[in-house]
Amino acid sequence: MTAATMQVSQQDFEKAQEQLKLLKKDPGNEVKLKLYALFKQATEGPCNSPKPGMLDFVKKAKWDAWKSLGNLPQDNAREKYTELVSGLVSAESSSQVTDAAPEEGRHDGYETIIVTTQNNITKITFNRPERKNALSHQMYREIMKALEEAAKDDSTITVITGNGEYYCSGNDLKNFADVQPSEVEKAAKDGAVLFKNFVAHFIDFPKPLIAVVNGPAIGISVTLLALFDIVYASDVATFHTPFSQLGQSPEGCSSYLFPKIMGAAKANEMLLFNKKLTAAEACTYGLVTEVFPSRTFQKEVWTRLKAYANLPKNSLAISKQLLRDVEKEKLHAINIRESEVLMERWLSDECLNAIANFFQSKSKL
Repeated sequence: MTAATMQVSQQDFEKAQEQLKLLKKDPGNEVKLKLYALFKQATEGPCNSPKPGMLDFVKKAKWDAWKSLGNLPQDNAREKYTELVSGLVSAESSSQVTDAAPEEGRHDGYETIIVTTQNNITKITFNRPERKNALSHQMYREIMKALEEAAKDDSTITVITGNGEYYCSGNDLKNFADVQPSEVEKAAKDGAVLFKNFVAHFIDFPKPLIAVVNGPAIGISVTLLALFDIVYASDVATFHTPFSQLGQSPEGCSSYLFPKIMGAAKANEMLLFNKKLTAAEACTYGLVTEVFPSRTFQKEVWTRLKAYANLPKNSLAISKQLLRDVEKEKLHAINIRESEVLMERWLSDECLNAIANFFQSKSKL
């Protein structure tokens, strides 16, 4: 790295520190730990300070985050810090623009998602950025309603994406936390029916369905990708299915489609052993169609989507049905079985304890 480049990098680093102070929304503990670690690495180098005591939860979490960077060079840490802050600023600006000026063709009647139809494209945007777009029960129902409307409207293709830093962080575990002990069995049964119907909407959707994965994806938002026709991802996206970690089981037809797409060994790593994939890995294994640099992601992807939307829509729909009809009955059967098993897992002590431990660990940060 030349002296001039280092100077620019230092200037960007200092600018990022000022931008961070201007953020209005709390980025969350996970991001704040990353920022802390990168800042310490950039300014002091690798972590050589003594490890805090086990009961000093906050200091230990910070120490672990810093230590995890190993021998990452200081200039690289400055660059990563700057990129992370830039992403936060961009996400907040995008959110503010969305709130201030509703998009043309915006549909009324939605609170947790944004639905627009423009240029032959119906776009469904997960819109709970403060919760990393975690799926509440209301959000499940609104997405199903949006898919039903998109199936009947005049658009050619339907696109699903996320607002903010995350694509979707999966099932909102508050769906479990808010249930009274006497209502657990009923809640599990109702939840399984909701889940089954939700996945069925993706199996039956008649038009080309495209995912624009702008950031990390977790749980059901990952497994559903196998039911999309195209998946475009930013290079900052990750794909994580921590089912066994939470005492749960695969859904979204992933128990069948993941081994078929990526092979049994790689599918087992994800579905059994909680392996998180980078965007590049997910593309190599066939779950993602193509990966784009984050700085040009939106421009490149939407240029393509607008071109796709000008293709003859009936031809696209008929061709999709030829491809999907071969296995549609089997996919519905798999969905029913996965939902039944998932309900059993939700009622198990193993799952309830895992979720309780999850909330306990979060409360310590």
